[in-house]
Amino acid sequence: MNDFETFLTANSSALGIHQYGFLETSQLSFSEGVRSLCEMNACGHYNTTWVCPPGVGTYEECRDRIMKYSHVFVFSSKHDLEDSYDFDGMMAGKDRHNEICEAVLKQFRNFYPKDCLILAGEGCSRCAKCTYPDSPCRFPDQAYPSIESYGVEVNRVAATTGINYINGANTVTYFGCICFDKV
Repeated sequence: MNDFETFLTANSSALGIHQYGFLETSQLSFSEGVRSLCEMNACGHYNTTWVCPPGVGTYEECRDRIMKYSHVFVFSSKHDLEDSYDFDGMMAGKDRHNEICEAVLKQFRNFYPKDCLILAGEGCSRCAKCTYPDSPCRFPDQAYPSIESYGVEVNRVAATTGINYINGANTVTYFGCICFDKV
């Protein structure tokens, strides 16, 4: 166990992490089909932000960005809902998950200060109106693409790491990951 894993054992709950695991990037599953779901625009972010397609880059560019790293830290957050139609609860969970991603990244950089790539959940909501496509991102170091926008098959990654993809009725689970190289 490395120092970061020791830290997580003691602090994952305080950070808001529900479950986590580590993989080599070669164990990730990718699918253009996942990426094409973005084009259906269910979340409403397609072609509106730098961290979602097409602004995030092509499927191949995104996959190549991930594969330049050797390892990935995968984590989830679980959020309770009033019922399975609690859209406001889902959006509040997404916002809380992105806060968790920022807190996790801050701690992660204490152990792995070199370059890394963080992928979070369902687009960026840092700005009221994104500058896409007219001007560069205002906060490129704080805007995290979604895992799905990179074509990662989250359900398979969850199974490979032993993380629950679904955590029961009236909950929503969001995933994040940090791609990195071990020192």
